[in-house]
Amino acid sequence: MIRIDALWLSTEPLDMRAGTETALARVVAVFGAARPHHAYLFANRRANRMKVLVHDGIGVWLAARRLNSGKFVWPRDAATTATLSRTQFDALVLGLPWKNVGEAGVITVL
Repeated sequence: MIRIDALWLSTEPLDMRAGTETALARVVAVFGAARPHHAYLFANRRANRMKVLVHDGIGVWLAARRLNSGKFVWPRDAATTATLSRTQFDALVLGLPWKNVGEAGVITVL
């Protein structure tokens, strides 16, 4: 089991032909460094493919996911990065609206 303490999402698209070295270079450019036990998520322009780069403390892992239909709910705003909770990540990889999961989904007014 790979330990992941933090999940980071990049809002800028990544070419899905990118390999480990290119994805790692993007992580360093966008996030400043690849930190141990952190996962970095990228989507393509159409948001139907996602790559996750994980630094496990010894090396890096690169995984890909493709949706057969639909799109990942991916932010396209001015901020270039965002953090996710584990619950939000679980919703994201299923293509669900992850922004409303967990603390962000609290109802305060009836």
